[in-house]
Parts: sequence; structure tokens; C-alpha cells
Amino acid sequence: MKVRVDQGRCQGHTLCAMIAPDSFELSDIDGSSSPVNEVVPSDQEELVREAAQSCPEQAILIEED
Repeated sequence: MKVRVDQGRCQGHTLCAMIAPDSFELSDIDGSSSPVNEVVPSDQEELVREAAQSCPEQAILIEED
């Protein structure tokens, strides 16, 4: 599974980093999110899916293997 964040949509709500802190990091400049790694470790997949579903802007894009 791969994940990316659409920077044009991300508004820095930080929900993804709260739900999956090992998979998302926040910018110190504007609070926008980016994945720690494009390839999601198998033990983090469910949390990343939950983060994507919780994103108010639907900015988290998942590509299943």
C-alpha cells in the first residue's frame, strides 16, 4: 500500500497525524501533512486508512498494492 497527501487540498487539520502519528508528519511552516514514507508498513495500514477516511478535505490518497 502506498500513500500520498494532495498538498493542494490539505488544510492542516492534523487529524491524520493524531490517528497515525508514525505515518504522517506535519510541516512546521503551515501545518500541512506529508507521509513519513510513501510505502506504508503493513502494521500501519489500518491506521492510514482510518486517517484517510477522517480527513475533512479528502487529501489523503491511498494506492493499494
